[in-house]
Amino acid sequence: IPPGSNRRSQPEKRWVELFDELDLNSDGVIDIHELRVGLAKRGLSRRAVDRVSSQRGDSNNDGELDFQEFRQYLRSHEEELRLMFLSLDRNNDGEIDVSEIQQSLQTLGIAVSLKEAGTIMKSIDRDGNMTIDWDEWRDHFLFNPIHSLEDISRYWKHSHMLDIGDNLTCPDEFSEQEKKSGFVWRQLMAGAMAGSVSRTGTAPLDRLKVFLQVHGSTPGNPAGALGVGNMVSGLRAMVKEGGFSSLWRGNGVNVMKIAPETAIKFWAYEQIKRWMRGSKERGPLRVHERFVAGSLAGATAQTAIYPMEVLKTRLTLGKTGQYTSVLDCARQILHREGIMAFYKGYVPNIIGIIPYAGIDLAVYETMKNAWLARHTDSADPGVVVLVGCGTMSSTCGQLASYPLALVRTRMQAQASVKGGPQLSMLGLFQNIVTQEGVAGLYRGIAPNFLKVIPAVSISYVVYEHMRKVLGVERCR
Repeated sequence: IPPGSNRRSQPEKRWVELFDELDLNSDGVIDIHELRVGLAKRGLSRRAVDRVSSQRGDSNNDGELDFQEFRQYLRSHEEELRLMFLSLDRNNDGEIDVSEIQQSLQTLGIAVSLKEAGTIMKSIDRDGNMTIDWDEWRDHFLFNPIHSLEDISRYWKHSHMLDIGDNLTCPDEFSEQEKKSGFVWRQLMAGAMAGSVSRTGTAPLDRLKVFLQVHGSTPGNPAGALGVGNMVSGLRAMVKEGGFSSLWRGNGVNVMKIAPETAIKFWAYEQIKRWMRGSKERGPLRVHERFVAGSLAGATAQTAIYPMEVLKTRLTLGKTGQYTSVLDCARQILHREGIMAFYKGYVPNIIGIIPYAGIDLAVYETMKNAWLARHTDSADPGVVVLVGCGTMSSTCGQLASYPLALVRTRMQAQASVKGGPQLSMLGLFQNIVTQEGVAGLYRGIAPNFLKVIPAVSISYVVYEHMRKVLGVERCR
């Protein structure tokens, strides 16, 4: 544009309009507050806004964007977006269609179905013609701090690992590039740390649940003397017997088993997926295939770490001074009961994985897809929706598998109850139903449900913080 000329290019006019729109007080500069307010209306998070202002826009670091800085950011970013658009437009017709999105993501090692690619398409396609032209692409990503196709792929595919203290669900599929870069293990580490803090925060409710499962119906035994007849008296009795710190008895092992369980489950999930796909290149696993893969991966992980489950139960039920350490507990069990004691309750535990994994996955997929069907303008349900779906699906899974979890815990604890019978899985089921009724199969489920909301909340907060610390940032 020649000096003094009133003519502006089309991009220049658009940039001026955008600048005027964001410059709320019309003082010729955009400060952080104005940027956050303006871009929040476009659906961008505060984290993304801060990246735009600090990393790419505010070149002189004065905390404000003048028009020259604003224009330079947009010019540079549009050039990057143009290159990405051309890479995705494989047939060079000036538009991106559903198959091109699918093919491009598969090239990056991310398998998506045509239906999933269509959902992505709808979030960008403003005119509803099921193609994305340059204007739609540019406007959608203009203020999103993404600089490569890998960034785009992470924007379209988010992974969350929320641990409510009982089961770790297998994470979503990761691309080969994410695996090679170490992204996966940073993601898993963030999830493991979140699970550790979450389980520690809800440990008193977990210990109360175990006591109610094992001793809640037999007031004549030692645990009955502790008054574990209801939650309030149970918590008071535990504090009276061993002090306030006794509420966390057994939590150490519960935390220790997170890392190996997570690693083994993820490794097994990847191997099983590879086996199920065979040598053929194909899209993502279907829901029933993910259920099978998740169940088998969970069974593999549980088989490897199951002795730690037994140790956790014995330490949780132990009295003050009964065990001096985890190793002492293991030594006593081995000396008195033999090596097979470390796998007591293994069968109901493995069987319980199937209804838990199946119902958890089915409810999660159903709720998430129902939300996406009602909100066709978005490919990303967002954190609140995903956490809500996860909470409900996990709760439903627990309802289905809880009787097996209760029988497992009682089998693990049988030897710790003096004079108690050593019943089989079927014998315990029959005994519980005969003496306590069907309701007895759900003894202790109240504190288990009470811990779901705080566990999910703590897990999410810590998970997000650890993602920042470890450099595992979402692009949005």
